[in-house]
Amino acid sequence: MNADLANARVRKRFRDADIRTIEKAIRRIVRAHDLQSKALAKASGLTAAQLVVMKGIAELGEVTSAALSAYADISAATVVTVLDNLEERDLIHRYRSGSDRRIVHTRLTERGLTILASAPSPLGELFLQRFARLDAEERRRVVTAATGLANLLTPSTSARKATARRTMLD
Repeated sequence: MNADLANARVRKRFRDADIRTIEKAIRRIVRAHDLQSKALAKASGLTAAQLVVMKGIAELGEVTSAALSAYADISAATVVTVLDNLEERDLIHRYRSGSDRRIVHTRLTERGLTILASAPSPLGELFLQRFARLDAEERRRVVTAATGLANLLTPSTSARKATARRTMLD
């Protein structure tokens, strides 16, 4: 019994150390992202969300806000807010579908295409260079670990939908 208690304490100590290490790593990632976001805004005048949405429009073509929301993995309401800002700056143009007036499509303007072409990566050049130097297996492990961590930190889809419904009802 005493040995079991000692083993449980050792396991807890290792688990606590792992959690502290993960928390520290997340803080470093958040800090690096904040710094890169500031550099991105300074270089291009765009936020990371604006750049991701513009890249989505460029990759998907003339697209709806729902498709952009799925592409960028951000809420539809946030996408609409980002699109409002981009439209005010003449970087995108929104128009109603000819076949269904309820559907609104978005496309990049010439100005939007120009800014997008010269915008730096949201992750930054240093990350891209370091990531490119990794061998294919290590890149795959980084992608898997980052995706796994994001999944651990993100509420389930049903929890997100319930939160969104509560927010709409308030």
